[in-house]
Amino acid sequence: MTNYRLKNLFAKTFMQIALVAFIVFLAFPLVWLLSTSLKPNPEIYSRIPTLIPKAPTLDHFKTAFGQQDLLMGIANSFKIGVVSSIIVLILTVPAAYALVRYKTVLNKSVMGWILVSQLFPSILIIIPLFVVLRNLSLTNSHVGITLVYTVWSVPFVLWMLRSYVMGIPVELEEAAFIDGCNRIQVLQKVVFPLLVPGIVASGLFAFISSWNEFFFALVLLKTPKLTTLPVYLSRFTGSEGMTRLGPLAASCLVATIPTLLVFAFLQKGLVSGLMSGAVKQ
Repeated sequence: MTNYRLKNLFAKTFMQIALVAFIVFLAFPLVWLLSTSLKPNPEIYSRIPTLIPKAPTLDHFKTAFGQQDLLMGIANSFKIGVVSSIIVLILTVPAAYALVRYKTVLNKSVMGWILVSQLFPSILIIIPLFVVLRNLSLTNSHVGITLVYTVWSVPFVLWMLRSYVMGIPVELEEAAFIDGCNRIQVLQKVVFPLLVPGIVASGLFAFISSWNEFFFALVLLKTPKLTTLPVYLSRFTGSEGMTRLGPLAASCLVATIPTLLVFAFLQKGLVSGLMSGAVKQ
C-alpha cells in the first residue's frame, strides 16, 4: 500500500511539474514581448539578453500609438473578423447539419470540394480573385475583404462543424420526435445546445484566421484608413529590412488584447452545452 501511495504521489507531482512547465512554455513569448516593449533600444540590442528591463520606458508605446494609427488597424481587423465569423457560422452550421443528417449524391462532392480547396495557396488565386473583385468594384473595401475571408474560412469551418454534428447521437433527435417535437424544436432544444462548443471553436478559428491574415489585406486594401492590423505592423520593418523591435513589440502586445478578450468572453461556450440538449427541462 505504501508503494502504491508513493507511486501515486510521484505521478501527481510529475503531472503538476509538467503542467507548470507547459504553462511557462506558453506564457514565455507573451512575457518576453512585454519585456521587449518596455526596454530602451540599447538594452533591446544588447548582446546579453535580460528578461526584466533595467530602465523601463513607455517610449515604444508612444511611438506605436503616435505614428502608425495602431488603434485604427485594430478596429478594422476586429470589425472584419467579427463580421466574417458571423457570416461563416450562418452558412456552415445548417450546411454541416445537412451534410451529416441528409445523405445525398452531393455529399461526396461537397466533401471533395472542402479537401481540394485547402490545397490551393493564397498566392495562386490572388490574381483571379483581384480581377473578380475589381469587376465588382469591391477592391479597397471592407466588404470585399470580408467576403474573401468568409469564402476562405468556410471549407475548414464546415469540416470542423461536420465532426461535431457527427458526434451528436441520432437517438437524441429521435427521442425528441417521439416526445412530439417538430424539426425546428429539435434543432433548437437538442442540436444547437450540443453544438455550442463546436460553434464557439469554429467561430474563434474564423476570427483568428481573419485577424492574422496579411497577404490578402496587403494586396486588396490600399487606403491607409482601411488597412488591417497585420499591414500596420509590417510598417515597423524599414525599406532595408531594419525592424524597429521596440515599437513592434509594443504594437504586438496591444494587438493581442482584443483576441484575449474575445477568447475570455467565449471560453465558457467551449465547455458549456455538452449535455444540456440531452436533459429534458
